[in-house]
Amino acid sequence: MIEVCGRVYPDARPWTEAQLTSHLRVFPDGQFVVEEIDTGRIVGMAASLVVRWDDYDFHAGWREWTAGGFFTNHDPEGGRTLYGAEVMVDPAYQRRGIGKRLYKARRDLVRRLGLRRIRAGARLRGYHRHAARLAPEQYVERVVAGELRDPTLSFQLREGFRVLAVVPSYLANDPESLGYAVVIEWLNPDL
Repeated sequence: MIEVCGRVYPDARPWTEAQLTSHLRVFPDGQFVVEEIDTGRIVGMAASLVVRWDDYDFHAGWREWTAGGFFTNHDPEGGRTLYGAEVMVDPAYQRRGIGKRLYKARRDLVRRLGLRRIRAGARLRGYHRHAARLAPEQYVERVVAGELRDPTLSFQLREGFRVLAVVPSYLANDPESLGYAVVIEWLNPDL
């Protein structure tokens, strides 16, 4: 998974072994991995935790939502929201339905656990190409309207998520998003 992370985010520090071990310790059911059958190679993953949404500032950054990437703030007793901390697919395996399978696994988990929703911070991967002429809110409006395509947000919108808010400092050192993300939400239709 660390190798996949390095290919997906070549300019960012990858997940550490300690963080990934912590995810499995605190919430094994919320961690999903896609393995290529023929080679045993990891080609995708999703990392999640349960939070009590109202305990956080709506515009908090990724580090706060994930306890620095360790998920030690996982709250299965009081939390009603699955927080999607990460979904990634090896670039060589993208456009093969792996992301769709990971998102379906999350939706199935939310339904099984009786949680209200999935929320996540969707980094605006394409924003750097438009930042000189569009404010982040304008960029998001155009992506939602289908006038622009964002590699992350456009996919999530097709997966049934809706945009709730723009967050200015979600990932402060991300060169593609310039730090911007949007809070997205999928509501459990069973509740």
